[in-house]
Amino acid sequence: MSVRHALLALLAEGPKYGLQLREEFEARTGEVWPLNVGQVYTTLQRLERDGLVESDDAAQDGPQKIFRITADGEAELAGWLRTPPDMSAPPRDELVMKVLVAMRVPGTNVHDVIQVHRRYLVELMQQWTRIKEAEAESDLSLALVVDAELFRLDAVIRWLDAADGRIKRAAPDQNDQNDQKNSTKAPMPRLRRGTRANQ
Repeated sequence: MSVRHALLALLAEGPKYGLQLREEFEARTGEVWPLNVGQVYTTLQRLERDGLVESDDAAQDGPQKIFRITADGEAELAGWLRTPPDMSAPPRDELVMKVLVAMRVPGTNVHDVIQVHRRYLVELMQQWTRIKEAEAESDLSLALVVDAELFRLDAVIRWLDAADGRIKRAAPDQNDQNDQKNSTKAPMPRLRRGTRANQ
């Protein structure tokens, strides 16, 4: 998440103090992303250095310093809002890595590994659903955050289910390949990816 652009968005509403920015950031994000006040001031210093925000007195630091967005800051914010994040490559996901590694570890039941993580994700979904029922309906920001998290967790669970099914279907193929290796017959030649059968 870009704290830099979130602060620019808050400043687009009007001038604000650093502490005020931290409080409003947490309120606007459903209070699920706590922000350190030191991070706010460090980010504001960089934004000011880059000409995206300005303050009343550049020599005075502290809680009384008021920041406002500049025209360059408004252009930066508008560009960021309309630029899709780079999702062209899959993220380095720890859960995906665990499933891939579990398939290779001797004596490990991949199905059990998948089910442990699936149960945990279902419990997380139940917790988020309780938050949604209790608080999110009166707080639009929190409702949007909770919806996003529920959709994300649901997608991960569906991936685990698909991975479990794919691994189970692949298991007989692996046994067939092992049987072929152990038989007296020469194994059938396999085409490599990218080769043509008529060559």
